[in-house]
Amino acid sequence: MEPAIQYARSAEASIAYQVFGEAPTDLLLVVGWISQIDQLLEMPASRRFVERLSEFSRLIAFDPRGTGLSDDLGTEHTVEQDAEDALAVLNAVGSKQAAVYTKWLGGPTGAVLAAEHPDRVAALIMYASVARTSWASDYDWAMTAEQREELIESSFGEWGEAFNQELSRWAPSSVDDPALARWFAHYQRSMVPPGGARGRIKAAGSLDVREILPRIRVPTLVMHRPRELVWDVRHSRYLAEHIGGARYLELEGNDALDFLGDWDAIADEIEEFLTGVRTGGEHSRALLTVMFTDIVDSTARASELGDGRWRDLLAEHDEAVRRELSRFGGREVKTTGDGFLMTFTTPSSALRCAAAIATRTRELGVEVRVGLHTGECELIDGDIGGMSVNVAARIAGVARRGEVLVSAAVSGAVVGGPFAFDDRGTHDLKGVPGPWRLFSLQG
Repeated sequence: MEPAIQYARSAEASIAYQVFGEAPTDLLLVVGWISQIDQLLEMPASRRFVERLSEFSRLIAFDPRGTGLSDDLGTEHTVEQDAEDALAVLNAVGSKQAAVYTKWLGGPTGAVLAAEHPDRVAALIMYASVARTSWASDYDWAMTAEQREELIESSFGEWGEAFNQELSRWAPSSVDDPALARWFAHYQRSMVPPGGARGRIKAAGSLDVREILPRIRVPTLVMHRPRELVWDVRHSRYLAEHIGGARYLELEGNDALDFLGDWDAIADEIEEFLTGVRTGGEHSRALLTVMFTDIVDSTARASELGDGRWRDLLAEHDEAVRRELSRFGGREVKTTGDGFLMTFTTPSSALRCAAAIATRTRELGVEVRVGLHTGECELIDGDIGGMSVNVAARIAGVARRGEVLVSAAVSGAVVGGPFAFDDRGTHDLKGVPGPWRLFSLQG
């Protein structure tokens, strides 16, 4: 059951918040600038990260005033006001002292809380956070005013549109994931309208909390992925150098979104920093064959057929896929736009099902691409996660029209069986380490 949206009163404003988990350690999430807590659980990867944090903390998330579900009173946005709103939320949930987890432009708010209210802040954790947002002679990796204007023009012209260019900066490892693209666009639209977003980023240009960093005395952990494309790693290095006793970690990956890529490493570091141990999560694992299917050129077909006929054809496609899935003993995990995510206990049953799906959908007049991989998966409340799922999704993404494309783990597991494969050579799969040898199922 998802936690209810509640409201804390901060002076004249109502601040929306949610609480996840019941662990004894309070962890306040401070994103800063803009947020939409109602969307935190809508993307499976984000949900997984939230659930992981709430295993060892009582995670408290809120929308800053003027964004998401919180009041917009038309007043000037300030870091000090964000800090007061954060304290109002802590008061509303009965938290006497909480660790603060900042991301991105939440860094200045977290710094103010830790420096000005050390009695309420037990620890400070900063991921890809900043102390200042504009160029200065002694902070010359931040954006100039001209660069900020260029960013506004290039990025916010596509605000809330599917597959906008901002996603390629925030999530380069998953930029081809249509489900993520839809969620990202919806997340933008529900946070704040384009005009409001432009105003907020302009106001953010004046943020500067460098002078209070030496006054922070609470235990502090600073983390960054140096290869990510949104925030220069020198922001985090500066924070670590100017907060006394701060621990600094650089992590693998190129995603600015902390719930993508090797998100386990971030969650494990936070857990150990707060509790002294790392459990690695409590999700069980199973060896499964993972299958992704996707309709080729679905947008063009929908335009060609019209909405009514396309809905009928899509329903026929879904029925055919589910019929074959039942026939070969697979499990439907979820639909993924115009396709499916499925699992099988054996590679042979997955291959038979994949071949049948390719044939049946072709008879309906649609072509699908199918990707399969066998490996260990996390079992998460009816969903699945882990690198094996990412590999299968990437394989499906490079499959040709009507092709069943598999990893060497799948083809190798059925050697001596009735299946034949064509070698498709090695491929680099986006966001997955190393070259991958792929094989196309014949027939």
